[in-house]
Amino acid sequence: MAPKKVLLLCGDYMEDYEAMVPFQALQAYGVSVDAICPGKKPGDSCRTAVHQGIGHQTYAESRGHNFTLNASFDEVNINEYDGLVIPGGRAPEYLAMDEKVIDLVRKFSVAKKPIASVCHGQLILAAAGVVQNRKCTAYPTVKPVLVAAGAKWEEADTMDKCTVDGNLVTAVAYDAHPEFISLFVKALGGSVTGSNKRILFLCGGYMEDYEVTVPFQSLQALGCHVDAVCPDKGAGEKCPTAIHDFEGDQTYSEKPGHDFALTASFDNVDASSYDALVIPGGRAPEYLALNDKVISLVKGFMDKAKPVASICHGQQILSAAGVLQGRKCTAYPAVKLNVVLGGGDMAGAQSHRPLLHRRQPCDRSGMAWPPGVHLPAHGIARHQGLLLKQREVRSQRFCTRYSNTRLWAFFYIYIQSYRYCTKLYYYTTERLYSAIVFCA
Repeated sequence: MAPKKVLLLCGDYMEDYEAMVPFQALQAYGVSVDAICPGKKPGDSCRTAVHQGIGHQTYAESRGHNFTLNASFDEVNINEYDGLVIPGGRAPEYLAMDEKVIDLVRKFSVAKKPIASVCHGQLILAAAGVVQNRKCTAYPTVKPVLVAAGAKWEEADTMDKCTVDGNLVTAVAYDAHPEFISLFVKALGGSVTGSNKRILFLCGGYMEDYEVTVPFQSLQALGCHVDAVCPDKGAGEKCPTAIHDFEGDQTYSEKPGHDFALTASFDNVDASSYDALVIPGGRAPEYLALNDKVISLVKGFMDKAKPVASICHGQQILSAAGVLQGRKCTAYPAVKLNVVLGGGDMAGAQSHRPLLHRRQPCDRSGMAWPPGVHLPAHGIARHQGLLLKQREVRSQRFCTRYSNTRLWAFFYIYIQSYRYCTKLYYYTTERLYSAIVFCA
């Protein structure tokens, strides 16, 4: 069976999460994703916006990541694609006035191919006239437009609400991503099954925004139970995040990201009840590495040979915990000193193409996050996802049956920053976390 392939319709100041989370999550599940924008070519970038409520009458906006496109809008052939994803933010306001965009959306609708739209993305659906007598939800302020366009409005009573009507999947906001992505995969003909694995995220103030939220929501979409904790904070409290981007300087820039809500209390966490640990990068690891309770937690996962996935500066914590001795890992290049002093073998950082794929040790590390990039077609080139092990992916890119098959579950995040190549990190375990099955 041919791999599934979808379009991501982008524009300047689309919402940061609403572009990158589905972009990476779908690729993680084996779906090829082309990100396009009218008037831009592959390699160009779209500026994104961070939208979040901070107690005022409407959400606040700040600059997000620069999202790199990987395909040309003018060269799109709808017959090559199985579905369409439309992020929200402010981009849909002006994309809805573009006749080529409207024509593209109508073609997907007429062909009854799955369309997934979130937040303000439904403005484009309304402009294209494809919501008549269709159940839809959206960000609350989009209601008047959808109603005027003849949609059957589903009240946006929570920010994580989703609605399905045939080939149309709509969601209120990025809070809905886990269900939104899962429903879109099903609309593509896929079956998402989780094995009820429990994953713990080790968080801190100014961790990198993508490096926490993309894997967090992607794993939730697969049916995993995912908790996020931070020392000295409880469930419901928030950690500020940082947006790190390469913008032509000698190192990355930093902008404030989304506030990330924790789901559990660090002091009440029973590490034995979790199957794996994820450590995001950013600036949080610098000070988390000084916390004895954090170090003890990490050692506990390593001592029990549970998967530990660490990215970017997260390896500062692994080094402080003394778990890198004699082990290969990668990290953000500036963290090489920590890794080497911790006894680790800094593999691949100089070439910026680290692909660590070993049964032992159980930790998996990676360099940093990514904007849009082309992923290689072989083996482990599925980002941040859970798939068959390398030799099986080549022959069974989409399997209809997983029973009695020895699987690797691996998860990675990659980056293309400034002029660097793709980097990724992932962790592996011989237990099956989840499976994405696409039927004919």
